[in-house]
Amino acid sequence: MTETKTKDSIARPNQSRAFFKQIAISLPDTKTHLIFWFLMTGGLALDLWTKKAVFGWLRPMETYPIIDGYLRLILAENNGAAFNLFAGKPYFLAAVSFTAMAGILTIFLLSGEMHKLIHIALGLFAAGVCGNLYDRLFNNGSVRDFIDAYWGTYHWPTFNVADSLLLIGVGLLIISTFFTEKPARKHDQQQK
Repeated sequence: MTETKTKDSIARPNQSRAFFKQIAISLPDTKTHLIFWFLMTGGLALDLWTKKAVFGWLRPMETYPIIDGYLRLILAENNGAAFNLFAGKPYFLAAVSFTAMAGILTIFLLSGEMHKLIHIALGLFAAGVCGNLYDRLFNNGSVRDFIDAYWGTYHWPTFNVADSLLLIGVGLLIISTFFTEKPARKHDQQQK
């Protein structure tokens, strides 16, 4: 009976070491970390700088045309999410942003050898989420928007650099699905 306990106690540390070794193997490499953190901090800095610059430069109700008839700068604040969803619920939206950041960081840290395009998309996601979260926390629950895309009388909802980074991240994830092989497909090809 003591032998069994001794064998079990010896086997458990070896199993836990193997588990932690597996986790260590799946962590992203240094280059991937540099890409992710550079995109996140650079994107966040660009978002915050453009918001500060435009909101410091334009006056309320003033517009500045970029491409006449299509694109202009205006001042707008959105206390909701995309398309003004959940308007007036800043604590809920901040909690969603914190949860999204936790998810993004978890996926990134456990991503290992995923395609670099996915790591780039995650960095852009993180920058976009952080940029809008900063506004929710330090701008009375509202996000500062200033890019107005329009055509005739139709206006796309006003957005900012953080929203653009989120959209680019989604696009890159969609594109990455064409470059990454599904594990089942790869397994079937190896068996043939």
